[in-house]
Amino acid sequence: MNAPAKTDEFASAVPAGVFAEKVLSVTHYTDRLFRFTMTRPQGFRFRSGEFAMIGLMVEGKPLYRAYSIASPAWADELEFFSIKVPDGPLTSHLQNIKPGDEVLMRKKPTGTLVLDALTPGRRLYMFSTGTGVAPFASLIRDPETYEKFEEVILTHTTRDVAELKYGFDLVEEIRNDEILSEVVGDKLRHYATVTREEFPFKGRITDLIENGKLFSDLGVPPLDPAIDRGMICGSSAMLKDTKGLLEKAGLNEGANNKPAEFVIERAFVG
Repeated sequence: MNAPAKTDEFASAVPAGVFAEKVLSVTHYTDRLFRFTMTRPQGFRFRSGEFAMIGLMVEGKPLYRAYSIASPAWADELEFFSIKVPDGPLTSHLQNIKPGDEVLMRKKPTGTLVLDALTPGRRLYMFSTGTGVAPFASLIRDPETYEKFEEVILTHTTRDVAELKYGFDLVEEIRNDEILSEVVGDKLRHYATVTREEFPFKGRITDLIENGKLFSDLGVPPLDPAIDRGMICGSSAMLKDTKGLLEKAGLNEGANNKPAEFVIERAFVG
């Protein structure tokens, strides 16, 4: 099966208590990455930065994975940014969706990469690798982020330059949006690095934090728990290493029920 079942057959198979939403657009960035939008269910509420369980009917059964919602809480459509895993139980099918197809979504979003889980600060770092940029795609387009922070720094690290394009597209879309561009102004800074190809900024974000190059490139002081806040989303190794560096700098990990200086998302796509 290479695509979700259609219309009547699909509708009859949709499990109870689950949304079935229509795909509106699909953009393939590389042979490993794609972005898609779908309709937003009426009454579906979420906080920017949260994830939802989305899925397809595969061999007659619903199969779900956690996906960060890449669109902001105010948007009329839902957006997602996904990796393509050739033999991935879900992504091997999801990568073949087309406009008009339907995608399942469970009704309750959740997640820790939300503004409520951070204590007040001045500068917000969003550290991401690969598709880990998705929750930050939501947050950098949410006016509340800029009400709470004077400076927002999005770091995005990928293996190859082509994999950075989604992040660059997001920043360009903000600049070209009449309302968002006014809200964001010059508060958003985008720091993109690659690990395998030549590029103005090279290296793993953990190395660039540790050797201080991140801060010298941006012209900002090292991490300071009094003013800096962090959000981390990426591979499990990157989460562990970045968390360690933030803790070494004196920042403490927070959660929805106990806000602190940084938060981590541990939900993965497969």
